[in-house]
Amino acid sequence: MGKKSRRNKGGGGGSGGGGAQQRRQQEHQTNLARAAEVVTSAAAAAAPVAPQLTAQQAIYYASDGPSDVELLQTTSSSLQAKLDQLTNLGLANDRAGFVSQFVPLDLPTSDAAGYLQDLTTAPEAEGQWTNLISEIAAIRCGKGVDRIEGDQVTRAVFYFKHPLLEACDREVSFVCIGGEWRAEG
Repeated sequence: MGKKSRRNKGGGGGSGGGGAQQRRQQEHQTNLARAAEVVTSAAAAAAPVAPQLTAQQAIYYASDGPSDVELLQTTSSSLQAKLDQLTNLGLANDRAGFVSQFVPLDLPTSDAAGYLQDLTTAPEAEGQWTNLISEIAAIRCGKGVDRIEGDQVTRAVFYFKHPLLEACDREVSFVCIGGEWRAEG
């Protein structure tokens, strides 16, 4: 291959030779780029990739228009505000902020730090985070919520279908202590 000179090899005159060579180099670069695109596209099409949703994609639910499905949300404005806050922290991918607002108030700091570490650096962290955020978003908007038990003043237990995993029924409990809603530990 060797080094390529930038000077015009066609002599000192300046007509034709250097321009033609430059056009050929540009065509060659263009052809290489096209070939790379074809190879990349073919590899992407051939590789069976399991669909992997991000936390943000899991939060939003596509609507196909009006339906007969009733969404069941909390009647507590303070709990709804907490669910909104947690969902927004999830959208921002603020895992530390989420954990600080989600875990029980009486949870030892070392346990909260361990939970945050599980959501950030553990081998299953991305999947665990996506599932957690999608669950919070689901109960926030009432998607798949079968029922809510508790008085929704001091305690609320949401029973719902997991928004990403088929045939997976979930239960999430929140308690309100001193006006602050947290996951029940």
